[in-house]
Amino acid sequence: MIRISDISLALNEDESLLSRKCAEALNIPETDVLSWRIRKKSLDARRKNEIRFVYTVDAEAAGEDEILKQTKNPKISRAAEYGYSIPKAASKNRPLIVGFGPAGMFAGLVLAEAGLKPIIIDRGLDAGTRREKVDLFWKTGKLDPECNVQFGEGGAGTFSDGKLNTGTKNERIKWVLEQYASAGAPENILYDAKPHIGTDILITVVRKLRERIEGLGGEVRFGHKLVGFYAQGGVSSVSVEAAGESYEINCRELILSIGHSARDTFEMLYSSGVLLEPKAFSLGVRIEHLQKNIDKAQYGGFAGHPALPPSDYKLSCHLENGSAYTFCMCPGGYVVAAASEKGGVVTNGMSLSGRCGENANSALLVTVTPNDFPDKSPLGGMYWQREIERAAFREGGADYRAVSQLVGDFLKNRPSTGCKSVVPSYKPGVKYGDIRKVLPSFICDTLASAIPELSKKLRGFDDPGAVLTGPETRSSSPVRIVRGENRESNIKGIYPCGEGAGYAGGIMSAAVDGMLTAEAVLERYIKK
Repeated sequence: MIRISDISLALNEDESLLSRKCAEALNIPETDVLSWRIRKKSLDARRKNEIRFVYTVDAEAAGEDEILKQTKNPKISRAAEYGYSIPKAASKNRPLIVGFGPAGMFAGLVLAEAGLKPIIIDRGLDAGTRREKVDLFWKTGKLDPECNVQFGEGGAGTFSDGKLNTGTKNERIKWVLEQYASAGAPENILYDAKPHIGTDILITVVRKLRERIEGLGGEVRFGHKLVGFYAQGGVSSVSVEAAGESYEINCRELILSIGHSARDTFEMLYSSGVLLEPKAFSLGVRIEHLQKNIDKAQYGGFAGHPALPPSDYKLSCHLENGSAYTFCMCPGGYVVAAASEKGGVVTNGMSLSGRCGENANSALLVTVTPNDFPDKSPLGGMYWQREIERAAFREGGADYRAVSQLVGDFLKNRPSTGCKSVVPSYKPGVKYGDIRKVLPSFICDTLASAIPELSKKLRGFDDPGAVLTGPETRSSSPVRIVRGENRESNIKGIYPCGEGAGYAGGIMSAAVDGMLTAEAVLERYIKK
């Protein structure tokens, strides 16, 4: 196969033209292009008067060796293929994985493919039941602390935009995308520069991935919560609670893919001697604009063109009083209630696969470091999160409504009393007021300075009618479970991984970290 990069099509050109474009680049008749497939697709909207799709295409052509020998085009090369292989292993010991988010799921998939038949426990429930409980919370404010947006099949990523793009550079990413596609995700995730699945599809995809693990001899137990472990020279067993009863599981390998909201688990680990350290994370709000206004800012006169997806953005600025950035932007999405503890309000963003909502939203965040934490212990950031979330709960009316404030009012330091052009999408509802009563003052000061600066990069970002809803506190873990080069913690046999352990930030990086951790476990058997 020959790889051809930087092939572009206008918005009104069909992808069937790529065959001809390949032939032109290779200087051969189109009939000599035997087959082709899209390797990567991205959108170039830098010039608002000439928006184009840009492709990398792998083509099979007659006389490939001679073509490659003669070409002087730097955009043409031999297509490099990567195949991920999982070695087989055998053992009577079954690795135990705690948490069935992306890290736990892909660690489990690798170990199951290897033949080790892992046991996976998750305090939350299966995706279908979880969907019902989350919907009930959003409609009524009735929260289940053990099964919610944070806990359950698929982890926190299930109730998100399902973004699969990442800054992580790792050849395993292709394999992860292939597994999602084989489980029902759209095929275009294999080549889109910014792939996403959407919550509505993810609920089915994670179930199918779990069924594959089970088909390979693995076992997934929902509603089972890790409450302790026993170690003598290394982990030997764990204590689990389920349906009000407790039991033990013997294990020599314990993979902790617990997610960033498992606060009671962090406390248990800390009190049991597992080495933890505080970690920087980010605090802020969700900001909502009308999606059509974001499209106009990004696409100019092409806004509304049927070939264009709802537009996104990624912004940042550095100021004298700190730095701010947008994160997890959800085109055509919704701001959702993401609490996992009673008496706390947490916001997050979510999109369905079609991204057809009226509003666009993203997190607008300020990074905080352990030096900012009021409590200097390893769990200080976690306790600070909880304080902010409880303050938001009280300010919102103690019924899980979130505090909302118009951007114009926020910049003029006055509380809001209602909405204008943008209707907040947050459920179970909002209480208009003052974000400054919820977030630390230095965070609000940085956000107030940042919004006008970010508007210089994206016209209309400082729209007075745009809405801030908060707080956004769970952008990443405030804790890191320390691990060594072999991926074990200070207690032999315990393997922290994923976002909750402090080693990933999003679905893809967590999945890859889970795979690498599973490979470290396999090393214990393959070398023997």
